[in-house]
Amino acid sequence: MSYKTNTRELYNDQATDWNRKEPILLSDYSARPFVMDLCEPIKGLSILDLGCGEGYVGREMKKRGAERILGIDISEKMIEGAIQEQEQQGLEGLEYQAMDVMDLSITNQYDLVIAMFLFNYLSKEQTLKTMKKAFQLLEPGGHFVFSVPHPLLPYLKKDKYPFYFTVKGGYFSGRDKLFPGEIWRRDGIAVNVQCVHKTIEDYFSCLKDAGFTTMPELHELKINKDHIKLDPDFFEPLNELPLHIAFKVEKTNG
Repeated sequence: MSYKTNTRELYNDQATDWNRKEPILLSDYSARPFVMDLCEPIKGLSILDLGCGEGYVGREMKKRGAERILGIDISEKMIEGAIQEQEQQGLEGLEYQAMDVMDLSITNQYDLVIAMFLFNYLSKEQTLKTMKKAFQLLEPGGHFVFSVPHPLLPYLKKDKYPFYFTVKGGYFSGRDKLFPGEIWRRDGIAVNVQCVHKTIEDYFSCLKDAGFTTMPELHELKINKDHIKLDPDFFEPLNELPLHIAFKVEKTNG
């Protein structure tokens, strides 16, 4: 089964378990708030959200003042959930399309392109293709911001709860191999996830080959003392582990 088919079926089958109005997943605490802050100032921006899922980040960015947001996701069921939640919250300026990023055909340019945990579902070749498209769709001076699971995490964390990937191969020999995994919500529900392994070097080389010429910001994301204080049983098993990486890079005018 291809990455594409596997991902669409995976998320269509469990779309309702991703729907949320407030933080409930690990990365809702350890990644998404940081990445949204990294995107500031958001007010008045046009934003392309690649791999938008059920729209959680887009809705939060709209509440922060974004002017318009287009969310793209391969899962029709996730898009249905995004539209339903948008309507329930009465938010305007949000648009969604069920589409594989490999088939991205839009031409409008955006001030900001984001991709929250998209590239862990793509091979290195697919990642480069998507980053090239992101570069083309950015206004000069705009930013590309994305996050991925930290490539070292599957090799450092061997127990399951509350988040794990099953490793295939070594850090270098595992390139482009699909690592299945699970993430538990704080209410005890587990959702299936995947990671097509790439090294840190792979992400830098893809950004360069996509056309970005400035040095990207790189941030290694982790849980903090406030997370552990909030829910020790949930967050303590992840203390001191590198959970995610966030990148921010500018499309220069030159």
